[in-house]
Amino acid sequence: VFIDGEAGTTGLQILARLKSRSGIELIHLGNNLRKETSARAEALNTADVSILCLPEEASREAIPLIENPSARVIDASIAYRTDPDWTFGFPEWAPGQREKIAAANRVTNPGCYACGSIAILYPLVRAGLLPVDHPTTINAISGYSGGGKQLIASFEDSQLTSKTRSNFYLYGLGLEHKHTEEIRVHSGLNARPLFVPSVGHFAQGMVVSVPLQLWALPGSPKASEIRAALGDHYSGQRFVKVESSEQSEALVAHLDPESLNGTNEMKIYVFANEARGQAVLTAVFDNLGKGASGQAIQCLNLMLGIDENTGL
Repeated sequence: VFIDGEAGTTGLQILARLKSRSGIELIHLGNNLRKETSARAEALNTADVSILCLPEEASREAIPLIENPSARVIDASIAYRTDPDWTFGFPEWAPGQREKIAAANRVTNPGCYACGSIAILYPLVRAGLLPVDHPTTINAISGYSGGGKQLIASFEDSQLTSKTRSNFYLYGLGLEHKHTEEIRVHSGLNARPLFVPSVGHFAQGMVVSVPLQLWALPGSPKASEIRAALGDHYSGQRFVKVESSEQSEALVAHLDPESLNGTNEMKIYVFANEARGQAVLTAVFDNLGKGASGQAIQCLNLMLGIDENTGL
C-alpha cells in the first residue's frame, strides 16, 4: 500500500492505522522523494492499492502516472467524487455498494461534511419521504483539523493571530462550498441544497444537521416514520447506527460533536417536536475517522478482500 501524501492530516491518520498491521507492507518514499514525480509514479504502479491524500489538482495529476492496469486507487480528495467512472467509497450508502467498492480499481472517498449529509438525506429520498426537488438546508460544524495543517496551526500556535483565534465561525458563505454538488448528486437530489458549514475551537469531531418542516413534506410524515426509514436503511451496519427516540431524548440538552472521536462510527439522531411538525436530523462522527481516514481504511479492507472492520 502506498500513501501518496502521507505527511498531510489525512495521510498521517491513515498511516497510524496501517503501520502496525500485519499483512500490509507500506511503500515509503521519504521526504527527499515524496514530491519527486518519477518516484511517485513507480510507487503508484508498484502498489496493490494507493491512497491519494493530496489536494484536488495533485490527485488529477497523479492518476495519469498510473500505467499498470492492476494498480488500484482510493482518492481522498474531491477530484473524482461525482465522476461516474469512479466508485463512491461509502460502503453503507446504498445496497450493493460494498460489492462495488470491493471490485473497483478507482474509489473516491467521500468528503466529511458530505458523508454525514448523504447518510441522512439519501435514505429519505430513496424511501420517497423527501422529494428530489425539496429545498433542503444543511448546517454543520467541524473540528478545525478538517482544514488541514495551515488551519490547525492557526488554532494551536499561540504566536499566530488571525480570525481563527475565535471559538466559532461560519464560512463558505458565498454558498459554493466544494462538498455541495457531491451532496446533491449522492443524495439523489435535483435541487441544490443550501449548505452552511462552520468550524469550532476543537480539533476533531463533527455534527451535520438537516432541519425538516415535517408538515411541509408530502403526507406530513411523523418523526417515527423518518426514524424508521433511516433505521431500515442502516439495519445491521457496524459503523452507521440510527439511535432510538429514547437515546435522542437523552441528548436533547447537549449533543457532543467530539463523542465519537477516534472511531469509524457514525450515529444518526432524529430530534423532533411532533406538535410543531418539526424535526432536526443529525449525524455525529469523527471528521478524521468516518469522515476521512477511517472510511478510507474501511474501503481498503473491502478492496483487499478482508474483514472491513480490521484495524477500525
